[in-house]
Amino acid sequence: MIEVIGVRFEKVGKIYYFDPGSEQIETDSYVVVETAHGIEFGKVVITNRQVDEEDVILPLKKVIRVATEEDKRTVLENQEMADKAKEACSQKMKEHELDMNLVEAKYTFDRHKIIFYFTADGRVDFRNLVKDLAAEFKTRIELRQIGVRDEAKKLGGVGPCGRLLCCSTFLGDFEPVSIKMAKDQNLSLNPAKISGLCGRLMCCLKYENEDYETAKRELPDMGESITTPYGAGKVVGLNILERVIQIEIPENERVIEYTLDEMIDEGIIAAQATE
Repeated sequence: MIEVIGVRFEKVGKIYYFDPGSEQIETDSYVVVETAHGIEFGKVVITNRQVDEEDVILPLKKVIRVATEEDKRTVLENQEMADKAKEACSQKMKEHELDMNLVEAKYTFDRHKIIFYFTADGRVDFRNLVKDLAAEFKTRIELRQIGVRDEAKKLGGVGPCGRLLCCSTFLGDFEPVSIKMAKDQNLSLNPAKISGLCGRLMCCLKYENEDYETAKRELPDMGESITTPYGAGKVVGLNILERVIQIEIPENERVIEYTLDEMIDEGIIAAQATE
C-alpha cells in the first residue's frame, strides 16, 4: 500500500495522484506540485489515503508545498496574462489565415510555458504561428488540438434539458456513447434531439443504458407470442423502466398489462426472457 492524495488541475478534470510525504492535507486545499508539464497549482479532491501500488503509476511525484496566499495571487495573475495571450494568439491566427478556433490559453504555474487549446477540422500547419508567439512572449509555446467534446467541457453551457452541461459540471472523463443506446431506449433518432451542444451524441444516453440492457434481457420482445390465462396473445407494448408488458389477446379483443414479476409468478413469461 502507498499513501496518496488526489489533485485536480481543472474544475472537472481528471484526478492525479501525488505523494503527500508527511503532510496531512485536507480536501479542498490547494497544493503546488511537479507534473509532466512543469510546476502546477491544483486542488486537493481526495485527502490522504492508502491505495494499492498497482492502482498508481510509480514513482509518484511529491507535493512541493501546500499553496500559500502568494501562490494563489500568482494563479490570478497567470489567468490575467493568459487572457491577454489568448487575444494576441487570435490576432496572430488571423494574420496567418489559419482555419482554427482558439478555445483557451493557459500559463503553467511557473510561467515556463503557455498552452493554447484549439479545435480544427483537420491538421493545421501552425509552425510559423508558434515562432511568432515564442518571439512575443519569450517562453515555451504549445498548441494543443482538442475535440469538440473537450471544447464544450472547457466552455460550458446549458444543455437541451435546461441544466448546465454534465461534462462541465461533474463528468471527469468522457465515456463512449453509441447510436445503439438511443435505439435501445426507444428515443427519436433525430440528430437534433439526441445531440449535445458539441454536436456529438449526448453523454446522458449512457446513464440509463445499463438498466435498459438488463431490462431487454429480462423482458420478452415486441411481437413475441405469449400464452396467458386469458388466451394466446402477443406483446404489443413495453415500459422498459417499469418492467410492464402489454399483451394483446385477439380472441377477447383486449389488451392486458402485466408487470415482469406478475408474469414470472404466474409462470406465463416466455422462458428465453428470463435467461
